This record gives sequence, structure tokens and C-alpha cells, in this order.
Amino acid sequence: MTRPVPRMRCVLLSGTFDLRALCPSALDAASDVIEFLDDPADLPETVRLALAWQPADDALTRYPNLAAVCSVGAGVDSLVTCPSLRPDLSVVRVVDPEQARAMSGFVLWHVIGHQRRFRTYAANQRARRWRYLAPPEASAVPIGLLGYGRIGQRVASDLMALGFPVAAWSRTPREGEPGGVTHHHGPAGLRAMLAGTEVLINLLPLTQETRGLIDAGFLRRLPRGAYLIQVGRGEHLVEEALLDALETGHLSGAALDVFATEPLPETHAFWEHPAVFVTPHEACHASERAIARTLRVTAEAVRAGRRPPDTVDTARGY
Repeated sequence: MTRPVPRMRCVLLSGTFDLRALCPSALDAASDVIEFLDDPADLPETVRLALAWQPADDALTRYPNLAAVCSVGAGVDSLVTCPSLRPDLSVVRVVDPEQARAMSGFVLWHVIGHQRRFRTYAANQRARRWRYLAPPEASAVPIGLLGYGRIGQRVASDLMALGFPVAAWSRTPREGEPGGVTHHHGPAGLRAMLAGTEVLINLLPLTQETRGLIDAGFLRRLPRGAYLIQVGRGEHLVEEALLDALETGHLSGAALDVFATEPLPETHAFWEHPAVFVTPHEACHASERAIARTLRVTAEAVRAGRRPPDTVDTARGY
């Protein structure tokens, strides 16, 4: 008789969320192969896997035989920067096609809102003002993407299908990509892309190189009247620089879904700024189905002594 394989022990690590409450269906769907434990777990030396989001600085030191840490989403910045992350640990992100579709829909809504002057129409409605605003054609509204990973590629494809010209900037050259997108890389490429961009969409991962990237000098390189859609990480943006650019009219507006401090403090100027649209970090989320799949596949790889799929390069941060 074949002896059943014991479930792999997985600890839940988060300083901000109750992960059992955040993704109960994912944990239930993987519970036949994984035993989920609260932190700190008993018999910590038997724990091989962690599911984490913004763990405490010392969280990973408690589990000496940990082999892999899974994020609950596509972002892994809080894991790769965790002080207790060991070089031998695999950091695994969730890859979910539905997440790319959701992000693309969110971005397209804001791009079209800028193109069609929806914010002005909303103000006109409040003032009971009937005034037609002739919108520019999509082909006259150049889009710039910061970041061209899986989500960026989906956003670019959907924007081009609607007639928007799209350029994308990435850290390194992109070779052999499908046609239609103008690619830029490096500092000179970034300057060139910003100069020709009316709507800038930030989809970058958070790394030491991208932290604070969108500062006053960066925003000045955009044409007057440009619009920012900020869906990467809050720490990319120097918030005071954005407020200054909006006050001077250099930027016409901004859609902000991520912030340096979350929840956004009640006293923050963004809440009441007439040119800012605030949403509570909800542009897209990994589905519980995708989280469960990632956990199961990662556990299988750890058990077999293989590198788990979708392991990130911790040196690059993505």
C-alpha cells in the first residue's frame, strides 16, 4: 500500500493583513497538499513554505528550513527587501492573466476619461452647464508606459486596439517584441519617451533604482498638460512634486491608485484636489484561484528539489 504524502507546512506571514481572511478560498483549495500555520508556528524547523505580504523584518529568521516564500500578488518588493530574506530562499510571485485584464481595464478607463474630458464634463454637470467639448482622436493622444512586463504588454495591446499610439520604457532593451509599440530603454530613452507622452502610465516594479523616480525633474520632462496614471507602487512617486506640477498647471491631472502611506491619511491633499482621482489600491488583484495554483506548484517544486516557477530575480527585484 502506498503511504500518503504528508502535507507541506506553510506559515502565513504578514504585518498588515490577516491572510486567512484575505484569501480563504485559496487556502482551502490548496489545503489537501499544504498545512497552513499561523506565525509563529510550532515546530518551526518543519516549515518549508511561506505565504507572505509585508512580513515583519525578522519573520524569516524563525524558520531555518524554509525553502520558498510566495507573495499573495504579482508584487514582491516587500519580500525581496525583507531584512531576514536569505540568499537561498526562492521568492515566488503570482502570475494571473485575469490580473492583467483587470489592470488594463482600469488603465483604459482613465486614458479614455482624459481623452474625452470626463472630469470637465463632471464639473459641468455640477454647474448645470451644457457645453460640448470636441475630443481629440485617439491617434493624437500619445501614451507612455513605464514598464513592459506581462501587465504592460496587455495594457499596450488594448490601447493600440483603440487607436492610441504607445511607447514603452524598460530598464534593458526589448528585442523581438511584437510590432506597434515604440520601445525605449536607459536614461536617454526615458527622456525621449517622456518628451513625447501625453498620458504616462506607471507599471514599474519597486526597486532601489525606481524608488522616488517620479520626482520634480522627471515630471518637468513631460509636455505641459500631461496626465499621470499611477498604478505601480506609491514609493515611485514624490507626492509633493506631483502636487506642485498640478498647481502650476504643468500636469492636467492624475489618477492615483497607490500611495507611499496606505491607507491614504484623511488629511492628505490628494483627497480634495480637483485634478486628482483617488482609488484605494484596487486597480487589480490576483485571484484566489491563481494564488492556490501558485502555492500548489511551488510546494510540488520544493518537494522535488526544483526551482519553483515564477521565481523572481531578487537582485533585480522582479
